Amino acid sequence: MSVATFAAAQVLRALPRVRLSNAVGKLCEADLSPGLSRTIQNVYSRIYDVNLGEVAPRSDPYANFDEFFTRPLRSGVRPISEDVVVSPADGQLASSGPVESSGRIFVKGRPYEVSELVGSAREAAAFVGGAFAVVYLSPKDYHRVHSPVEGTIGLVRGIPGDLFPVNSIGERHIPRLFVRNNRVVIYIETPGLGRVALIMVGATIVGRISVSAVPGAYVPKGDNVVEPPVVLAKGDEVGKFHLGSTAVLLVEPGIHLARETGPVLYGQSLLRVA
Repeated sequence: MSVATFAAAQVLRALPRVRLSNAVGKLCEADLSPGLSRTIQNVYSRIYDVNLGEVAPRSDPYANFDEFFTRPLRSGVRPISEDVVVSPADGQLASSGPVESSGRIFVKGRPYEVSELVGSAREAAAFVGGAFAVVYLSPKDYHRVHSPVEGTIGLVRGIPGDLFPVNSIGERHIPRLFVRNNRVVIYIETPGLGRVALIMVGATIVGRISVSAVPGAYVPKGDNVVEPPVVLAKGDEVGKFHLGSTAVLLVEPGIHLARETGPVLYGQSLLRVA
């Protein structure tokens, strides 16, 4: 543990993280002039090495920074694997492994209770003996999230929380990081794999998380029943991070996620070694 990262963690603890993130989110949604929009896009893309060649073409500048940040990709730029479980997002596959008999997962050596992660001990029990994967989205990545499986969405749960940073400093210095942060649980019922949980975890400066199956800019607190259920093909878009964070995937017993940690694109198989 370096002095610098410890000091940074103490500063983050003292900051009004939720208010700061909400303020930045509003700023990102403020209208921009065409010239300023292009300038911000170009500067951001140079700093973070954004691959603009993958972005869906458009004739007009982005109306605000959020519109650029949640930009869609060109059609067909992400082939969807034929395997039954694929990555829900672009980013780094930071961790994967089994859901222990204790109901815990271990992310970089730190334990997390699945019951806290999804907000229900009863529902968490179904994932014991199954598997998990964690995909971290960096500022350079595409920030829409897609269905890792074929199925239907019938329930989306909003779980309010803090907004600690989901990065190396947060992981090292903030205990129970994922289950302390604001998150959205998307349950996908599948034809042959049982229930799959896709958890979108918020972080500092994440203005909000939106989900396609839930009307409105935010996912309301608690259980949001989707009626009729939304039918999904594997790879269909399910939500957006309005500024980036982390996606956690949980599958029931019977599926072994074997992909090695490292860079991953949405639609790539999680069942094969990279």
